[in-house]
Amino acid sequence: MKIKSLVPLIFIFCFSHISFAQKAGRNITISGTVLDEKQKPVKDAVVFIDKVKTTSVTDHKGYYKVKVRPQAGEIMVFSLFNGYSKEAINGRTSINFILGGQSERAVQKDNAGNEIINAGYGVTRKKDMTNNIGKIDGRNPRFAAYQDIYDMLRGAVPGVEVTGKSIKIMGSSSLNVSTEPLFVVDGVIVNSIDDIPPQSVKSIEVLKGAAASVYGARGANGVILITRLSGKDQR
Repeated sequence: MKIKSLVPLIFIFCFSHISFAQKAGRNITISGTVLDEKQKPVKDAVVFIDKVKTTSVTDHKGYYKVKVRPQAGEIMVFSLFNGYSKEAINGRTSINFILGGQSERAVQKDNAGNEIINAGYGVTRKKDMTNNIGKIDGRNPRFAAYQDIYDMLRGAVPGVEVTGKSIKIMGSSSLNVSTEPLFVVDGVIVNSIDDIPPQSVKSIEVLKGAAASVYGARGANGVILITRLSGKDQR
């Protein structure tokens, strides 16, 4: 009689355990708002989960919603004009952000000796960025005699076509009439690079495809990232 009375309890326990396991494996939804330093909504900020871009972006009220795996560890939001911010998830389903224009400068090597590329919202290893076209080390002596920055780009990076002062990154999917790439100098978007002498350039990085997608539609023609020498570099 005792054994028979335990059967229903065992069944209930097993069923509850299975249900809990299934629930634990389901994606969870995280939502929140993204504001700038003036407490205004940030529209079109992109959401990243564990440094992987998602399809989730903020609306005109700065609101976002994204589904993540239960084991996800970090959420980050990136805005082209407002920088980025990241938070540990730690089981939370409501996470708000305030963007203050943070940016991370490109560095040359990580602790394992891998080359680092500035990907707009932060940095990533070059070997992990399959759509990155190339990088120019501006401190190479062969660039010292060049008259302008266009000479540096011309023929130095495969897939970059330079005609006069017109630049086209081959393989980019242009969404606009113009084929000019987006220029970012020391983390700031500029309209022209005409006044940058080759002698002041530390490095030039050329991105396209997924590598340039963190800049949104403005990166559809590719992105040219220029880092200039600082006073420390020139010592």
